[in-house]
Amino acid sequence: MAGTSPAMTHDEDLTMATHKLLLLPGDGIGTEVMAEVTRLIDWLNAEGIAHFTTEHGLVGGAAYDADKVAITDATMALAEASDAVIFGAVGGPKWDAVPYDARPEAGLLRLRKDLGLFANLRPAVCYPALADSSSLKREVVEGLDIMIVRELTGGVYFGEPKTITDLGNGQKRAIDTQVYDTYEIERIARVAFDLARKRRNKVTSMEKRNVMKSGVLWNEVVTQVHAREFPDVQLEHQLADSGGMNLVKWPKQFDVIVTDNLFGDMLSDIAAMLTGSLGMLPSASLGELNAKTGKRKAMYEPVHGSAPDIAGKGAANPLAMLASFGMALRYSLDLGGLADQLDAAIAAVLAKGLRTADIKSEGTTAVSTSEMGEAVVKEMQALQV
Repeated sequence: MAGTSPAMTHDEDLTMATHKLLLLPGDGIGTEVMAEVTRLIDWLNAEGIAHFTTEHGLVGGAAYDADKVAITDATMALAEASDAVIFGAVGGPKWDAVPYDARPEAGLLRLRKDLGLFANLRPAVCYPALADSSSLKREVVEGLDIMIVRELTGGVYFGEPKTITDLGNGQKRAIDTQVYDTYEIERIARVAFDLARKRRNKVTSMEKRNVMKSGVLWNEVVTQVHAREFPDVQLEHQLADSGGMNLVKWPKQFDVIVTDNLFGDMLSDIAAMLTGSLGMLPSASLGELNAKTGKRKAMYEPVHGSAPDIAGKGAANPLAMLASFGMALRYSLDLGGLADQLDAAIAAVLAKGLRTADIKSEGTTAVSTSEMGEAVVKEMQALQV
C-alpha cells in the first residue's frame, strides 16, 4: 500500500483523490503501448495506491475509419473534462489518401489547439543501463536529466504572413514570419521556472538576440519574469546556436532549457539523441494554469510515432508511453512520489537487461511489449514493500 512506502509519504494525502483520465491509443503501435499503461492503471487501482477513472476514445486513423473525422466533438468534450489526456500515436500509410482536414494528424493538432497546449515538455534522460547506446562518451551522458520547454503555439511556424510569391523570371520569394507577443513569452517562461523549482532550480533561456528582434524581446521578457516572480531560480541566457553546441559538448550543465518553437524543435531532437534511444522518450504538452483550480489542461504522449511496420507484432517499446504516464502523475495529478517510483521501476527493468527490439544489444534479454510492461509493474510492486 502507498502508506507503507517512504517514497510516497508526501503524497499520501492525495492518493485517495479520483483522477479522471482520457486514454487515446490512436493507430499502429499506439494501441499496444497504451495497453501497458492500462495494465499499470488497473494494478494501481486494485492495490489502492491511487484511484483513476478512465474513458477511452478514438483519434487519428481509427477515428476516421469509424466517423470520417480525425477526432469527434464527443471525444474532444471528454478531453476537456479530463484531468489529463494520455495519447498514443496516429497515422500510417492506410490513411495517406484521406481528405487533408481528416488526416490522422489533424486529431492531434485539434487537441493541441482546442485545449490551448502552448508548452511542450521534452525530457532527455539517459538511464545508466543505456549510456553506452549514445554516440557520445559515457561520462558525458551518464546520469543526464534535462528538460526542454518549447513554446508550441507561436513563433515562425504560425506567424503571418506566410507565403510563396512568384516574382517572374523563374524566381520565387518565400516568407515565414517570426512573431511573439509579451504574454506568450511570459507564460512559457513561468512554466520553465516552475519546473526548475521542482528540479535543480536552474533555467537556461535560448534565443538569437544578436540577429533577431524576437530574440531581443524574448531575452527581455524572460529576464523581467525572473526578476519579478522567480528570483530564487538561477537564470542564464545562451544564444541558441551556442546552446546547441553545449548540448553536445557537456549536456549535464543544463537543467531546464526554455526556448521558442523553432529552436525548441531542433534542440529537443538534439537532446533526445544524447540518450541513445529516441524511441524511449516521453513528452507533455501543457495549457494555461487555471486560477480557480490551480490545474492545467494537459496531454502526454511518447515521442515515437505509430510505427506501422511493427504494429501488431508485440515488438513495440512501451517505456516511452509508460514514462509519459509518469509525467502525467508528476505534472497533472500531484503524484510526484508515484512518478519517482515509476521512473525507478523503468530504470530497474533496464538494469536487469530486459530490452525490446529497438534497444536490444549483445548480452541483453529480448522481450515483447507485454513482457516489458509486466516487468515494470513487477518492479513497482517490489517498491511497495
